[in-house]
Amino acid sequence: MTVRVHLFASYADAFGTPRLDLELPAGATVADLLAEVRKLPSAARLAANPMVALNHEYAEPGQVIGAGDEVAIIPPVAGG
Repeated sequence: MTVRVHLFASYADAFGTPRLDLELPAGATVADLLAEVRKLPSAARLAANPMVALNHEYAEPGQVIGAGDEVAIIPPVAGG
């Protein structure tokens, strides 16, 4: 299945795009998706345990991604 991954701020800058389209097998998890993203150039800027949202809710590494799900990798945010 093709999964569209939305990237924001520093992650979009690092990858040079606001989104990635990844091919994942059926039953892939959030952890599987992150493993695929880490294979890409510029993945070194990805946090050790980045926050991931699945269908607008924070997701755990073991959550299964379905066809058509919306995925976003959220960069660290600093506040003041």
